[in-house]
Amino acid sequence: QLQLVESGGGSAQPGGPLRLSCVASGSTFHMYNMGWFRQAPGQRREGVACIMSSDGITNYAASAKGRFTISKDNAKNTVYLEMKSLKPEDTAIYYCAATLNRCVLRVGQFGTWGQGTQVNVSS
Repeated sequence: QLQLVESGGGSAQPGGPLRLSCVASGSTFHMYNMGWFRQAPGQRREGVACIMSSDGITNYAASAKGRFTISKDNAKNTVYLEMKSLKPEDTAIYYCAATLNRCVLRVGQFGTWGQGTQVNVSS
């Protein structure tokens, strides 16, 4: 099991960019598929993006495809989520997560979670 800590959240205007980071502690980081999820007030937690440990292939939710980019730096034990063209509906707490299972955007696939970082998108 890893320990995950997100950072980089804050306020942004519609159309603007934001970059989130997730730093992992542990010697087995390179073995994990890493994902980003988000949860808006009153809503269920939903998958945003996932990146595979083996070859770097990524999966994106339809709402994120073309706007968000997930990347991973094994040397720094860090996963990033670069967000562009932000919309008010992107407002949520964003969570970093790790799994040894398939890189599928489902909460049940992931066993290790960070504490979350708040993203607010408004004028």
